[in-house]
Amino acid sequence: MTTATPWKRNLYILWLGNFIAGIAFNLLMPFLPLFINTLGHFSKNSLNLWNGVAYSSTFLVSALIAPLWGRLADKKGRKLMLLRSSLGMAVVNLAMAFVTNTWQLVFARVLIGLFSGYIPSASALIATEVPQNQSGKALGFLTTGNISGTLLGPLLGGAIASVWGYRSTFIITGILLLIVFFLSLILVKEHFTPLSEEKAKLSFKQIMASTQHENVIWGMMLTTLIIQTAITMVNPFLTLFIRELMHFHGPITMVSGVIAATPGFATVLIAAKLGDIGDHIGTARIIKIALGLGVIVFILSAIVTNVWQLWGLRFIIGLADAALLPGVQTMLIKMTPKESVGTIFSYSQSAQGFGSVIGPMMGAVLAGIIDYRGTFVVNAVLLLVTLIVLMMIHRTNEKLKSAL
Repeated sequence: MTTATPWKRNLYILWLGNFIAGIAFNLLMPFLPLFINTLGHFSKNSLNLWNGVAYSSTFLVSALIAPLWGRLADKKGRKLMLLRSSLGMAVVNLAMAFVTNTWQLVFARVLIGLFSGYIPSASALIATEVPQNQSGKALGFLTTGNISGTLLGPLLGGAIASVWGYRSTFIITGILLLIVFFLSLILVKEHFTPLSEEKAKLSFKQIMASTQHENVIWGMMLTTLIIQTAITMVNPFLTLFIRELMHFHGPITMVSGVIAATPGFATVLIAAKLGDIGDHIGTARIIKIALGLGVIVFILSAIVTNVWQLWGLRFIIGLADAALLPGVQTMLIKMTPKESVGTIFSYSQSAQGFGSVIGPMMGAVLAGIIDYRGTFVVNAVLLLVTLIVLMMIHRTNEKLKSAL
């Protein structure tokens, strides 16, 4: 029996870390508005407002602070960022079990955003150690850990909250993140070479120039922003759309839960395989196919007549998702010097974070203006624009065609 190479051992350990972190990050999602409602007396509108602020503040702060952590990762090591993130969020989640009002809760959610970055740091660490010809497969596999945890988290959170109450869920989340901290501390072995004093002083503009593919990297950042916006845009109204398709009767909650989880299951099934295929035929080609598929699926979603059609289309969008963000990360790996991976990945994380804020806001507003079906069409247009941008970038960079 052969011993796994160091980067593969790290990959398996970080997959487990991502899985547990994915569970922890999503334990409280099913009941966050219900927990907020226990902290005071709210009207329907004010409860929705507080829920939106508490939910989105984490992503907004994470998007703003990510470049700082990314630059520090390149200077001090990615493992240090894993430890900072997991321990910081563990402490904050334990403290959240004792909040007494909404302002304290929002402040705690802001701190969660401040300490976030475990999953991007795990990706950056693997990116610096994996052979480039296996980067797509490795990142695709790593993605399945986070998504598996994300799928399981709400189910466990709902069960824990119903048995032991809302506050116990924060404590369990903190304990899970402490487990992630010790896993990373003891088992992850990073082969980190500190930056030279000269490279450590480089500005972000100089770092981008040193990649020799600055315009392509900016294109990938834009792609990340638009993809994440499109993916999250349906979140505010998906259950309401399903309710309409079911004519306001039947097991709406159960069906909504199944359909909401379906893209994640599809992504888990195929992400690693698509990454492997991308390593052989070109990552950019896989992303373009996925974007084209996404355009078609969102257009068809606008004309569905029953929940089974929507379920099938949500499964297919999950297959497309499996190629998109992992594919973008793989392209960034292939264009970025290893000593700058943390910085570049952090800006990609910022773009993803802003997409997570913009998407649900756009979805909620557009659903009220042009209805749910019209919002699916807007999704299709966003992905079509992204596809056109990517094709233009690819066409004007002949040297990249064989590498990507």
